[in-house]
Amino acid sequence: MYNLFPGSSYFYIITVVLQVICVIHCLRRGKQNYWIWVIIFIPIIGSIAYFFTEIFNSRDIHQVQSGVGEVFNPGGKIKKLENNLRFSDTFNNRVVLADAYLKAGETDRAIDLYESSLAGNFTENEYVLSKLIIAYFQKRQYDKIVSIAGKIYKQPTFARSRPHIYYAMALEQVGKPDAAEAEFKLMKGKFANFEARYQYARFLVRDNRREEALQLLEEINYEYSHLGSIEKRENGQWISLAKQDMKVLKSEILLPKP
Repeated sequence: MYNLFPGSSYFYIITVVLQVICVIHCLRRGKQNYWIWVIIFIPIIGSIAYFFTEIFNSRDIHQVQSGVGEVFNPGGKIKKLENNLRFSDTFNNRVVLADAYLKAGETDRAIDLYESSLAGNFTENEYVLSKLIIAYFQKRQYDKIVSIAGKIYKQPTFARSRPHIYYAMALEQVGKPDAAEAEFKLMKGKFANFEARYQYARFLVRDNRREEALQLLEEINYEYSHLGSIEKRENGQWISLAKQDMKVLKSEILLPKP
């Protein structure tokens, strides 16, 4: 059938692409959920508003372009990296491909490559061991996390890293709550480590220490208003979760006991 409005299809495609770009950036930056609703239900105005408000700088544009390429051709990058490894089986090619597998959710394949990379001069490579902790956590292999964390525990970068958070959570899962809490306390600082402190609050809830958990979440929420724009973007996900948990805990604490 003849299209009376040939330009309409292009307009639709451009609208969808712009929405995808904004949603990718929103998810990566941990923005509040209301932005996603605005982008979806007010496609043009919402997307343009988000674009110029949140991502209009060269660094973010480059990241979004990369993300859009992965959305529309998710296997392309991995196939290229697999070919690179076949052509040259090096430590770097193994790790780069493992990183791509991990990002794509192919955790088992990532673990195989990371583990096989720990050979020769790279037996205790800090980067690979850190990535293995993340991969093991996704597979709930907590014993392995506890086993390998000791190899990089004293490294300066480990102290405030996500692998350290996962190590603390793994200790709880293997029946060592006191050791887990000790690790959480090491990461508990003012105006920093929001992910670690949020997970510590969740630990306190599981330990039936709701008042302590609520106090910690209220501290996180208070500090958020004093952060700069960059810090707010980087920690938005954990602040949002902290606010949600605060509401739940307040209602639970205020409920009369039966």
